[in-house]
Amino acid sequence: MMDVLLLRAIRGGSEKALGGIIDKYTAYVCAIIRRIVGERMTSEDVEEIASDVFLALWKSAGSLQKENLKAYLGAIARNKAKNKLRVVCESLPLEEESIASAGMSVEEAMIAGAEQQAVKAAILGMDAPDREIFLRHYYGSQTVAAIVAETGMTESAVKHRLVRGREKIRFILDKEGFGK
Repeated sequence: MMDVLLLRAIRGGSEKALGGIIDKYTAYVCAIIRRIVGERMTSEDVEEIASDVFLALWKSAGSLQKENLKAYLGAIARNKAKNKLRVVCESLPLEEESIASAGMSVEEAMIAGAEQQAVKAAILGMDAPDREIFLRHYYGSQTVAAIVAETGMTESAVKHRLVRGREKIRFILDKEGFGK
């Protein structure tokens, strides 16, 4: 009942009601965000995403039709966290991995850089769900079990997407002449 009153008050532009919602739901929103982003983002990033969630609530308060505030905030938190994760994953500096080791020639460094560009292109060319799972597992060091728990997918579906991602990278590397 309290949520209904807070939601009605926020629809009327009450900043005090927004403060009450923030106080009541910050831990819930942050828990959802942390479950999605895992260890790939700092606590400051999580707080920033949570702020974006409450800002989105404030901006859309006048047009809200839902009375279930908790579910609405949870949905916003999931979407904001996934969007932020996509931005972070798409900007991964894959080509900047350490290729300049002591014994590497300029030619070897250039080949390694081109190979990393091909891998990055292959990853970014994956469908969004496949790319997210691939990056969570190989760059975020998440276990298959953790991905299953967070996405609600079956273990076989997650493993299949990882296999498909590896095959895509292998195909691109072979096509570009990097196959071994």
